[in-house]
This record gives sequence, C-alpha cells and structure tokens, in this order.
Amino acid sequence: MPTTIKLDFQRDAIAVARKAADTIAGAVRANPAVVLGLATGSTPEGTYAELIRIHKEEGLSFVAVTTFNLDEYLGLSGDHSQSYRQFMQTRLFNHIDTRPWNTHCLNGLAADPELEAEAFETKIRSCGGVDLWLLGVGSNGHIAFNEPGSPPDCRTRVISLTSETIAANSDGRFYSDPKDVPRQALTAGIATIYDARSILLLATGAHKAAPIAAAVEGSPSPECPASFLQGHADCTFILDADAAGDLSAN
Repeated sequence: MPTTIKLDFQRDAIAVARKAADTIAGAVRANPAVVLGLATGSTPEGTYAELIRIHKEEGLSFVAVTTFNLDEYLGLSGDHSQSYRQFMQTRLFNHIDTRPWNTHCLNGLAADPELEAEAFETKIRSCGGVDLWLLGVGSNGHIAFNEPGSPPDCRTRVISLTSETIAANSDGRFYSDPKDVPRQALTAGIATIYDARSILLLATGAHKAAPIAAAVEGSPSPECPASFLQGHADCTFILDADAAGDLSAN
C-alpha cells in the first residue's frame, strides 16, 4: 500500500504545537460544532496551551465542540490525579468554554469495561463520527494504547500495556515508579481512529524518529500500529527536526 501520509516538518516542539493548534483552531472556525478526538501525554500539552491562548486572546469558542478522548487507565476514577480525564481537565477543558456534557472520556471504573467500550463507539457514531483526531505515537509505534500486535480492524477495548509503555509512563512526568502505573487501559481501536475524516499525529524528540520512520516507510504491520495510518485519505504527521530524522532529507 503506497503511503498517503503527509509530512509537515517543523523546527522544534514549540513550532509543532503551534502548527497543530492552528490546524485545530481552523477546524473549529470552519465548523463550530466539529467533533474532535483528543490525545493525552506530554506531546500534545503544548498544543493545548496554544489552544487556550487562542481561546483567550482571539476569542475562539469551543462551546459547540464535541470531544472524545483516546484512552483511559483501567481502574482509575475520572477524578484521580493520574487519570486522563483529569489530564484533559487541567490541561484544556478547565480553561476554555467547552461544555462538560460534550467531552467524552472512557470510564476507567466502569463495572463492565466491554460495555463501556461499546457505548463509546456508539457515542461516536451518534455524533456522526470524529472529524479530526489528534494523536501522539509511542516509542514502540503504538497509537492510543494500541500496542504492537494490535490488528488494524480493532475497536475500542481493554488492552494490557507493554513493559515499554509502562516504563515510558513512569519517567517522572506522570508516575515516578513503574509499579504504580496501571497495567491495563481502555483504548479507542485502530479502526476507530482510522474512521476519522482527518488525522493529525504529532511527534517530537529523537526517541520518536524510529517509530515515525517505521510508520511512514515500513509496510503496514501490527508491529508498528502507527503504520496502519498509511492509506488514510487525510493523515498528516507534524514532526520536529529530531523526530523527523532522515525523512526530512528525502
């Protein structure tokens, strides 16, 4: 499958965040009721900070925007300090005019996680699908918590995290000790992400160069879940110089 991934090279992480925020802001201006898929982790933090600035200084309104978040740790409540719901509240939602009932995060304490996953898919369909999904990528090529081995047709589900992902999330930014990181999560599936009309993947830092190269230049494979984005009709990778690696010379 020839790749249709568009590459957008930026100087550094600040420029990546600004370009991503400008793209999202443009989508909101074009359609005030746009449906956004959002990511957590350190990579999109700069993008959210820039969206807050645009909201406050330029009057961009999110009042009619609907959001869906990619994933949540299984076993954490939405008000737990390390939950992804709390991440979104503190990094974005508390600072803009989005309506709480329009922000959809998976429930890590759901009595029936499989039913929670099905309900999440149903909510997305009831909103007409996701217009733009913002992604990061793991050092092992995962998108959301779709770890290596995930098939391209997978949907929202419970997944066990790899030791590599657990270690990456215990580097002091979120957890200080690997034993404290939950071992399972609820995650939107690869097919759930692929269904979005537009996909924006951000990557910064030299440690992302290998998975980005595999996603862009390798054959689509479960070993690098991000590689399944090849062939999507509207997928852009926004990369800083370190994450781009040798791709920027091609």
